[in-house]
Amino acid sequence: MLSTIADYTRLTKDTGKSLTQVATQPDVSRETDYFLSHIGNVKTIDDFLKDYRLYSYAMKAYGLSDMTYAKAFMRKVLTEGVASKDAFANKLTDTRYREFATAFNFAALGANATKTTLATTGTATHYVTQTMEQKAGDQNEGLRLALYFTRKASTITTAYQVLADKALTQVVQTALGLPSTISAANIDAQAKMITNRVKLTDFQDPAKVTKFVQRFAAMWDATQAQSDSSTNSALVLIGGASSASMDSNMLATLQNIRFNR
Repeated sequence: MLSTIADYTRLTKDTGKSLTQVATQPDVSRETDYFLSHIGNVKTIDDFLKDYRLYSYAMKAYGLSDMTYAKAFMRKVLTEGVASKDAFANKLTDTRYREFATAFNFAALGANATKTTLATTGTATHYVTQTMEQKAGDQNEGLRLALYFTRKASTITTAYQVLADKALTQVVQTALGLPSTISAANIDAQAKMITNRVKLTDFQDPAKVTKFVQRFAAMWDATQAQSDSSTNSALVLIGGASSASMDSNMLATLQNIRFNR
């Protein structure tokens, strides 16, 4: 059943309620309680990296779980901070590292770095949001991607930021009907391909972001339908068998959410 749009609409209709439901789940509330109760005791980067429970919570909160093992890398991110344009985090295309170093700004605040709103409740909010997206992805990966893109869209200023993030790349490629094989192309060529098809400034407009995500969701569902059945009528949406006739409901959906530059 093609349901990404319906699931996305349901979750985002009342985001506050959706986040509260996740935050109060026993496993989430337990980890959040531990984090908020102990993060203030962390005075140095060493303290932070030594407490795996705190450190891994923070890494997940900023979408960096897959880099939790890279402590030397993250130490450099935290040690250099974000004040200088030459700081390590500022040189990385992936903005998540800059967000992390801003939240835990040991370079500028020293022992007080873990007492800020960003480091405490801000991080907890990010953690709950990440968990909601993760749980959504357990049921529907397209839904996780849609939620993630919605959250990150306003931070996108260049195509290279999209290409530095696998999830953002997947959403944009899918929504624009670009084959995943273009990822093998020259990075500059990929960036140009994106900017030729969408105005990145549109991602500052929530209404346009929603429309873009809806188009992604429809294309995602169509792609999944193709995978499920080689005779599914959604094939024509992504260049499948020409003999298949487009499902009238899906056609109407795509016509209603066509993303214009």
